[in-house]
Amino acid sequence: MFKNFLIRSFEIGLKFKDGEFKGLIEAGKHTIFDPLNKVKIRIVSKRDPWLIDDQLDMIVKRGDLTGKAEVIDLQDDQRALVWIDGRFARILGPGLYAYWNDVRKVHVEVVDAGTISFQHEELATIVRTAEAGRWLDVCTVQRDHIGVLFIDGRYIELLNPGVYAFWKYTAEARISEVDMRETQIDVTGQEIMTLDKVTLRINAIVTYVIQDARRAVSAATDMRQSLYREAQLALRAVIGGRELESFLTSKDEVARELEQQVREQAISLGLEVRSVGVRDVILPGEMRELLNRVTEAKKAAEANLIARREETAAMRSQANTAKLLSESPTLMRLRELEVLEKVASAGKLNIVLGEKGLTEKVVNLL
Repeated sequence: MFKNFLIRSFEIGLKFKDGEFKGLIEAGKHTIFDPLNKVKIRIVSKRDPWLIDDQLDMIVKRGDLTGKAEVIDLQDDQRALVWIDGRFARILGPGLYAYWNDVRKVHVEVVDAGTISFQHEELATIVRTAEAGRWLDVCTVQRDHIGVLFIDGRYIELLNPGVYAFWKYTAEARISEVDMRETQIDVTGQEIMTLDKVTLRINAIVTYVIQDARRAVSAATDMRQSLYREAQLALRAVIGGRELESFLTSKDEVARELEQQVREQAISLGLEVRSVGVRDVILPGEMRELLNRVTEAKKAAEANLIARREETAAMRSQANTAKLLSESPTLMRLRELEVLEKVASAGKLNIVLGEKGLTEKVVNLL
């Protein structure tokens, strides 16, 4: 018939009779008369500042919480940020809440969720909590990147590197992140037939940067794949319209023409092409052998021509020398002396004199 219970200093009692809330019971020792066992006392700890009960709305309407607990009623377009003892604790969605503020220090900040973008001076702390993912879409734009923000499919703005958060259930926010650094695309293994029916395997490289981030994410579902396709088509158009010899002897001109064609198409994708180059040209095996033989024949012909030119020049020089010697006996005598001097300096000189008069001639010559 009598029920005794103790409510400690950091607790409070909720009194229910026949399942209905009847009031609060403060700390202390209490005795109640309940012969029919219709009274229930639920003791809750204020160390957990939130008052959670199925009949919270009725408890609030009775007014028993006035002066003892704080009550907040959040609408559909409102959220609440909660700090407990100076530390961020949670985010509250729409609904009715009550919390005790005498045992632990609770601070509640109500914010407008109608503006989908959530900005706060302690954003970095808030988004790190486990419960933030329930209410917020969090996105980080990395260094050297740009974020393109769309809300409900409509372009809003460009976002610089940093952390951004958007309220869920209010609108659909999507950020497309694009890398603003210089990037390369390898266009490899392209088999292309030249104008004279020679099949080549071409490897090319395209270097580009994103010039217009919004256009880069809007103009194509995959701008890299689109640029790759444009480079393929340009290679086939430029190389396929030339004969093999013309292509091999004017690679710089081919590269300039390729770059021009790819650059014009890249502008529509929001890209700026820095360079386009043919990295490798792979010929079929039989064609390589044929070109090697042609090259060898050309080099042999050039070497033969040079040898003939040198022989002709030497003969022309000898003819000119002979003419000068025949016209000048003195020059002829000097030439003879030069020959004798070279012979004498080379080693021991032995002179054998034969017929009469030869001695006199040699003496005169010396």
